[in-house]
Amino acid sequence: MPKPISKRRNTQFTPDPTLEKRTRRRFSVEYKLRIIAEADTCKYGELGALLRREKLYSSQLTDWRREFAENGVSGLSKSAPGPIASRTQDQRRIDQLEKENSRLNRKLEVANDCLELQKKALSMLDRMNSGSDV
Repeated sequence: MPKPISKRRNTQFTPDPTLEKRTRRRFSVEYKLRIIAEADTCKYGELGALLRREKLYSSQLTDWRREFAENGVSGLSKSAPGPIASRTQDQRRIDQLEKENSRLNRKLEVANDCLELQKKALSMLDRMNSGSDV
């Protein structure tokens, strides 16, 4: 039994494309310094309100304080998020080429073993043919 036709028109929802893609927030050095200064002046119980107002996590504030204590203002100006790569692009390329080289060497060894096997088989066939003629 088919569904009855709805009397509503245009029940389709079209999402706003600007709301679909969320991007990572980037904080300037000045902003981080201002938040650290505000957090330092907060009284008991006011820090949570500050973090909620600025939509921050306490771990972010802790990281900013640690970076500021270790390296000063330059510690707050991270250029890119994430860990530093352990190997350079050249080192990764070298590893890739070495892996390919070892794969091709194994393939060459198999081909050489096949040739040796063919030579031995041909030699055995020659001996069998020459032995039956005599």
